[in-house]
Formats: sequence, structure tokens, C-alpha cells
Amino acid sequence: MTQMNIIFLGTGGSWPSTKRNVSSVAVKRGREIILFDCGEGTQRQFQKSKMSYMQISKIFITHFHGDHFLGLPGLIQTMQLNDRSIPLEIYGPKGMNKLLDQLLSLGYFRPNYKVISHEIDENDDLDFKEYKINIMRVKHGVPTLAYSLEEKMRPGKFNKPKALKLGIPEGPLFSKLQRGETIILKNGKKIKPNMVLGPPRKGRKVVISGDTVPLSKMVDFAKDADVLIHEATFDSSLEDVSFEYGHTTAHQAAEIAKKANVDRLYLVHISPRYNNGENLEEEAKKIFENSFVPRDFQEINVELKE
Repeated sequence: MTQMNIIFLGTGGSWPSTKRNVSSVAVKRGREIILFDCGEGTQRQFQKSKMSYMQISKIFITHFHGDHFLGLPGLIQTMQLNDRSIPLEIYGPKGMNKLLDQLLSLGYFRPNYKVISHEIDENDDLDFKEYKINIMRVKHGVPTLAYSLEEKMRPGKFNKPKALKLGIPEGPLFSKLQRGETIILKNGKKIKPNMVLGPPRKGRKVVISGDTVPLSKMVDFAKDADVLIHEATFDSSLEDVSFEYGHTTAHQAAEIAKKANVDRLYLVHISPRYNNGENLEEEAKKIFENSFVPRDFQEINVELKE
């Protein structure tokens, strides 16, 4: 079973405060880290966490406001100073290619490893070996994307008693069947995986909203997610201001989470005007009980459902 952890490296919005750094969320699957946004100071946040930035394989930028991407130049350079040799893939909305060219030409620095940019939009679904990244365009005044990391279907539960009854000896053949491989016993009998496995089971789903006004289509995009990480820059008393600047209130994010039937909602991009975000969490919990305002460096485990 591949373990999945989420660590909130930056939960604040606009500019860093003494309580919160700006936007960055790391999803760790096994040994791979997929980073969503890279606000200024993200490399320092990594150093203060239990995760290593050298394990980052892909970075997904939601949009090109500084609190979501200004950490890229420092992170890329620090990786080189630590002898990174494998390529780094960076994805973002239209303009990503130009932005990366500019970031990689600052001063006298040039990376020795490949840094590859990809411009993507909501019609692009990115298919990786064990998971896919789905994309939705949101509304924030500049091109902005929401992301959904969704693991592919996994094999059904292994029925050990049934396998033994079929004459399959414990050991490597069990593992092959669990991986979906057909085996042949010494007596020539062919055993297919569906003979000893239950129905396929859904993988985990994590959704990151990016900065956006509340959108009804987010309900479908986040449907049945294990974790929805949604921006909630303001409380509902500032709903007009929130909409004017292209943001969502805690109340509105909770309504989306409830309609989408997600397991847990984490509110991020908290305005520096709030010292701890307790009022935002309380506001959201009135609508959707499993609402939380995470702290920087808070880590959560996303378990597989049976």
C-alpha cells in the first residue's frame, strides 16, 4: 500500500506573516512529492519540515500571483546546490513557459539539470502511472487552475482462504495475483486475478482549489474527494470584498464541501488580517463539520478506504 501524506507548507495568502507562510501544499505518495504552488520561502519551509525538496518530481502552479510562484527560483537553485540530476517538471496555466524562462535567467544562475515547463488548461487530463491530475479553470481575474490528484482504481481485496482452496501456495504467487497478473500452477491450472480478488476499489482523491470565487462546478470537480483544500481568504462579514478580489469565504467553501460530499475540508490562503483563523474554522463547521484551518507544517495522512 502506497502511503499518502499531505503537508501544509504555507497556509496564508498575499504576503508572509509571522504565523503563516504563503501558498504551498506538498502531497507525498511513497517516495514521490507532488508540490502544489510554491510561494516565496517554500524551500525554507521544506527545511523545517520532515520532507525533502529533493523528492519533488512535479510542481503544479495554480496561477501567477507572487504568493503562489515566487519560491520557484530559490527552490530550483537550491536543488542544484544539492546535486540534483533528475529532471523537474513544472506545470501551470498559459504563460508558464515564458515565466520559467524568465526565472531561469535571473542573475548568473543556470540549472545543470533539466527543468521542463508545461502549459496546461482544463481540457488537459494528465495521466501518470498510478494517478492522474485533472484540471479545472477557476475564476480569479487572471488565468487560474484548480487541480485534482486522483489515484487510479486499485485491485480488489485479496481472498486468502479462496486462494488456498484453489491450491495456490503462499508466497510470490499471492503477490503476482494482487498486482493483477495471471499465474499458472505446477499442475497447469491457470488462475486469473479476478478468481481471488474482490471488486476493484477506488483510490484516493485530493482537490486543490487555487484562488477563486465560489463556483458551482467545483462541486462536481471535488465530488467524493477524500480531501478538499479550498481557499477561504475571508470570513462571511467580508463577502463583498472577497468577491471583488476573486476569493471565497469560509462559509462558501464549506457549502461547496458539503454539496460535494467530501470527507474533509481544509481552509487555506488565510488573509494576514486573521491571527489564527479560529473564526474561519468555526464559521465553516456550522455548515460542514469536518472543516479545519490547518497550521503551517501540519501533516495529515490520507488513508485508503476499504
